[in-house]
Amino acid sequence: MSSLPRRVKSEAKAPEDELPSYLNSSSESEEEEEEWEPKSKIAKKPRLLKKNEAKSKKVAAPRPAVARKNVKKVAVKKEMDVSLPIAPAEENRMQLLKPKKEDVGTKPNILNQKPEVPKKMGIKSLQGKNMKSFESDEKPSTSIPIVGNQMKHEKSEKDFAFEEPPFKKMKSATCPEGKPVRNLGGNKIKEEFEMNWDIVQALSEMTNVEPWVCANLIRLFQEENTIPFIARYRKELINNLEADALREVQQALEELRTVAKKTHTMIQKLKKEGKLSGCALTALLNCRTLEELDHVSAPYKTGSKGTKAQRAKQLGLEPAALSLLQNPMQLNLFSYIRPNTKGLSTIKEVEAGVQHILADIFAKDKDTLDFIRKLCQQRYICIQSALAKVSSKSGNEKDIDKFQLYHEFSCNIKNIQHHQILAINRGENLKILTVKVNIPDGVKNEFCWWCVNERWRPKQFLKPELMSILRNSVEDAYKRLIYPLLCREFRSKLTSDAEKESVMMFGRNLRQLLLTSPVRGRTLMGVDPGYKHGCKLAIISPTSQILHTDVVYLHSGQGFREAEKIKRLLLQYNCSTVVIGNGTACRETEAYFADLIMKKYFAPLDVVYCIVSEAGASIYSVSPEACKEMPDLDPNLRSAVSIARRVQDPLAELVKIEPKHIGVGMYQHDVSQTLLKATLDSVVEECVSFVGVDINICSEILLRHIAGLNANRAKNIIEWREKNGPFINREQLKEVKGLGPKTFQQCAGFIRFNQEYIKNFCSNKKTELGSHALLSKAIAQGKKKSKPTPCAFQQPNPLDQTCIHPESYSIAMRFLSFIGGNANDIGKSDMQQKVNAVIQKEGLEGTAKRLNTTVHTLQLIIDGLTQPEGFDIRTDFDKPDFKRSIVCFEDLSVGAVLTGKVENATPFGVFVDVGVGKSGLIPVRNITEAKLSKVKKRRSLGLGPGERVEVKVLNVDIPRLRITLDLIRVL
Repeated sequence: MSSLPRRVKSEAKAPEDELPSYLNSSSESEEEEEEWEPKSKIAKKPRLLKKNEAKSKKVAAPRPAVARKNVKKVAVKKEMDVSLPIAPAEENRMQLLKPKKEDVGTKPNILNQKPEVPKKMGIKSLQGKNMKSFESDEKPSTSIPIVGNQMKHEKSEKDFAFEEPPFKKMKSATCPEGKPVRNLGGNKIKEEFEMNWDIVQALSEMTNVEPWVCANLIRLFQEENTIPFIARYRKELINNLEADALREVQQALEELRTVAKKTHTMIQKLKKEGKLSGCALTALLNCRTLEELDHVSAPYKTGSKGTKAQRAKQLGLEPAALSLLQNPMQLNLFSYIRPNTKGLSTIKEVEAGVQHILADIFAKDKDTLDFIRKLCQQRYICIQSALAKVSSKSGNEKDIDKFQLYHEFSCNIKNIQHHQILAINRGENLKILTVKVNIPDGVKNEFCWWCVNERWRPKQFLKPELMSILRNSVEDAYKRLIYPLLCREFRSKLTSDAEKESVMMFGRNLRQLLLTSPVRGRTLMGVDPGYKHGCKLAIISPTSQILHTDVVYLHSGQGFREAEKIKRLLLQYNCSTVVIGNGTACRETEAYFADLIMKKYFAPLDVVYCIVSEAGASIYSVSPEACKEMPDLDPNLRSAVSIARRVQDPLAELVKIEPKHIGVGMYQHDVSQTLLKATLDSVVEECVSFVGVDINICSEILLRHIAGLNANRAKNIIEWREKNGPFINREQLKEVKGLGPKTFQQCAGFIRFNQEYIKNFCSNKKTELGSHALLSKAIAQGKKKSKPTPCAFQQPNPLDQTCIHPESYSIAMRFLSFIGGNANDIGKSDMQQKVNAVIQKEGLEGTAKRLNTTVHTLQLIIDGLTQPEGFDIRTDFDKPDFKRSIVCFEDLSVGAVLTGKVENATPFGVFVDVGVGKSGLIPVRNITEAKLSKVKKRRSLGLGPGERVEVKVLNVDIPRLRITLDLIRVL
């Protein structure tokens, strides 16, 4: 038990560690495991900080005056900020994060005295407590630990007696009122599974993100914050990182935790089997990747006959091997000879056994592996691929030709492109290519010299025969163990990086596609082309209502007769925009419409058409969602409706389709499907959240993808809306079943309210209530119960139509009074002038200081107040490319200048649809910064799907149907 108080004491000095070490007791000592009884219960909540909470309880009792003081201050906060359900204890904790607030006053002095008492307390003090109440006290502890001694105060807040238990509410905002601090709790974080490396440092090295940002992100993710919420409302804590970078950090964190978890599983297994030695434990805890873990744990895997080193150890040769390094003068190998024992019968066998043990020691030594890795970084290591002998005889010739570039391929691993790695891997899996990593002999020679003369130099003089064993051991270790490990590591790293880049590229393309600017206010005709079964038509209104559906047979000799029908429909519904899906018969259908348009057949209508990707439309048309949405419509006609809606509101339509079916990726079937799904779902969530949804008109499917919501919560919101009528303000979201404070915090900022609609609804309700004024009080009350009238109790909040988070409403109101503005003028030019006048006079930083908030929060408030009503971030993105005529592949000539739309982006170039039925490729070398638009805010040096470009034809390869283009400019 003596070790426990010491461990508690050390934690008191570094309270920012997120997880107490007793959660890791299984990997420390049996004594600790027995001591801590409730481990099995607590393990379910890995984010809890039980020790510190328990300790703080002891000192909370003699401070009732302080508690009252805090309560009063909280009451003031709640009046200022009516929109966010932050429990009083949470509010007090948040004030700790804001040292500049005028009302912090005396708190830091009180807080800093507190941790001195618990430092002397051991875990024994907890044993007498009622474990049930102890466990219930832990539930809200998902909050972020604070620097130094301040964390103690956060946990002790629960001792104050409030009217209602704040357990659930404690899970609320990390930094309400938008004033976060740079560092939430130091860079040291205690994980569930402790390793010999620091997770913050490892994460920083993997992602090239500053350690303090990594520490904050780990805590934010542990608090179950979503990426859209962090990216928009916690910029101060993450150094203004974008969503893509946050996803990268999150994935790297998951990888490190997977390694730590598997390592501790292996340690427990070896401990149970009695095979865990000190060296093995150290080697396992040093592992940072799954490849290293596999290498170290390979000898202990069950089912194998054991390694050569293990068999030698079983013969009793380990003392001889250690003696050769430590005390070679005393070593006599002849004493180990046992004539009747296999493996010990001759001196050669004994020497071989010793050599195998030494090789095993060398290959698992951290310093040795670090040296060889560093050496490889300085040398030319190349990856080579060649045509496999078997495939060249019996393989499919068409498949073999696909990999023609890689039949005799060699490239430095530092310079190889991601798409090349994925291509090589695919060729290897198809048994068309053989691949190997080539490490030069110079690396081996230098490594062997270093091992013999420096790292493993014997402590005493070695006889020539023993020196020979040592040299052979080093060579054996390199050839049999280290070289294969390095090859696996290089291949694994290259593949992992290539997969990540492929997934990230898919995510970037998907984002660009989802954020395509919607075409509002037009009646559209969607056309799903086809030959035998005809072209399916669907006409939809500007509000996405289905006006008419039909089938026309354009490619079976009836084209002229069907033209009359199409003209009649277009004139009847005043529709001048045709949307054609890019599937089967797309070119013929496009030519048909282009011919009629050129002849002015549809006059007086000026008809234009555009081509849109129909990827996933057929899958969606037979999905349960489509059946529910369009129950009376044939699946073929549903796809025509989907095609038209993709132009009218791409985001609302494309979220109905599983992202991987949209098909804007590269090698998407070769990468980790789990990683792909997680990334694409996250991108969809990010896009839907950043665009925002009108809570009173949006579909359930769209609502699911808002940050913090899921299918169940979205369903509950729709049910509440159907039962009680429209939502009046964001506060009402708290009344929905399943929407706790944490969910409200995550989703509230992304939900919008149309103020005109709500005002009309409320005025109608007031009239309705007035007409019932003469009814008896009992009946009136009964009616209120049976039919809730939200606007009788709820008032519209103009800030609900903005991107300002409810946690910042109090600051927004202070800012409005500071500039002399009115909340009803949000989005008007008068508001813009007032804001500009104040910012020009005071400056952004000066105004933020005056309001006691951060620059990022103030900028968000300014954006929310000045953006016009109904502002949509997608207006900055490209609209579909509408056309009236068509160009054929044969019409192309070198030097021709065309306009086109980007269809897909890959690491090696960008595919552009120039309207000839086959996409052209702009190689990546032709995309330079000078050619990209200066106006658009770019995430990276590259183009994305949907962007309109002007290109010049460099080469036309008619037999292979390939077009090479040069980028002139982005339109």
